[in-house]
Amino acid sequence: MLVAIVFMLLVVGSIAFHLWSPSVGWWFLPRASHWDKIDLTLDITFWVTGFVFVAVNLFMAYAVIKFRNRGKDSKPAKYEPENPKLELWLTVFTAIGVAAMLAPGLYVWNEFVHVPDEAWEMEVLGEQWRWTYRLPGEDNKLGTSDASFISISNPLGINPKDPFGQDDLIIDTGIVHIPIDKPIKLNLRSKDVMHDFAVAEFRVKMDLVPGLVSYLWFTPTKTGTYDVLCEELCGLAHFTMRGKVVVDTLEDFNAWQLEQMTFAETQAIPPANLVAGESLYPVCSGCHGQNGEGNVALNSPKLTGMSSWYLEQQLHNFKKGIRGSHPDDIYGQQMVGIANMLVDDAAIRDVSAYIASFAYTPSDSIAIGNVKRGEKLWTTCGTCHGMEGQGNYATHSPKLSGQEDWYVRRQLEHFKKGIRGAHADDRFGHQMMSMARMLRSDKDMNDILAYMNKLPTQIQSGQLALAQREGGQK
Repeated sequence: MLVAIVFMLLVVGSIAFHLWSPSVGWWFLPRASHWDKIDLTLDITFWVTGFVFVAVNLFMAYAVIKFRNRGKDSKPAKYEPENPKLELWLTVFTAIGVAAMLAPGLYVWNEFVHVPDEAWEMEVLGEQWRWTYRLPGEDNKLGTSDASFISISNPLGINPKDPFGQDDLIIDTGIVHIPIDKPIKLNLRSKDVMHDFAVAEFRVKMDLVPGLVSYLWFTPTKTGTYDVLCEELCGLAHFTMRGKVVVDTLEDFNAWQLEQMTFAETQAIPPANLVAGESLYPVCSGCHGQNGEGNVALNSPKLTGMSSWYLEQQLHNFKKGIRGSHPDDIYGQQMVGIANMLVDDAAIRDVSAYIASFAYTPSDSIAIGNVKRGEKLWTTCGTCHGMEGQGNYATHSPKLSGQEDWYVRRQLEHFKKGIRGAHADDRFGHQMMSMARMLRSDKDMNDILAYMNKLPTQIQSGQLALAQREGGQK
């Protein structure tokens, strides 16, 4: 009897949970697109499987009660190897149930793969672990692209000779805007591994397959900001691959487009001027040293070995208040004032390139820990920063080999506490907050920093630095 009661309680509890559970935990999120037919299809599937769940559990409870052991009065159940009548009914009901689930899905899928002729096209590029977007410009047509064109200055691989691509808008912030009440087709590409673009409120999701262009379409119906998730296990930091889609009115969308850079504008950015960067560097040298060697007494890390793209990114973050705005980030607040002394993007680009040309200087490393254990923990860091800590522009991860462990420790602690990375526009900081919290103790921190100190430093020679400076001067 106890088993039968358990079966019945399971049915009653499941129904009660469905009816009275909090909406955020069970029911669909509010729909923000025209795909009500997808919701209907899911509802039909839910009711069919729910009916079967209830029927099967109640039948098992009935069978347990009916054929329970009554001692001498018990009658053994008769084994029937065949029962044509029962098999016919089971076949009919099963066929009806399967058809009820498949037929609506096939109908909706047929609409899902046939994009309206008037749909507006844009492109989504997925890579570990971020989203980048491309929108058509004034000609309302996307230019061609190819993986062979991908570079630091052309991360989407747009064909520089295609006139239709020159006015395409490049959105690399992870936040894209789209107009309301307009059919939109998303062309999906992957730069590395399989990803999956999904926005729950739009009721759409689709895999991004390397070497292929997949697509989906929808018509947004509600203004607002919606989360973009990757719903394909794309690597160790898969859960940090997030973005935002903002649905605007047509007026707001047009105003936002005017603020974005075209592909032609990104390619017209002049190269860094090392001579100009050298003239700007005294602003930095007071704390970081004449040759970027750093100063522990001033809590200023060394800058040698850092890539110019990372220095640019951080200076922009300080200037925009993305970094250094937290009240507990004392040294970050100091950097905000310094970064604001660089008047424009060109100044930031020039001084970053000049700093990147410095010859390597050794670090003041003090961390003591279990190197062997730290090597195992390093797998988490090496996924983005490289297994030798060499850094990776593709994941926007700076070089860690040869860096000062006291400074890396402070940044990890700030990420764990939300002092750094919590700003809404710091998408790479959000990822680091999640990753840093995987180091649960001081021992974890000590061990991983001890291993980091053993990584090859990849020393940059003074001759190479001098050649870079002379090349910039010319």
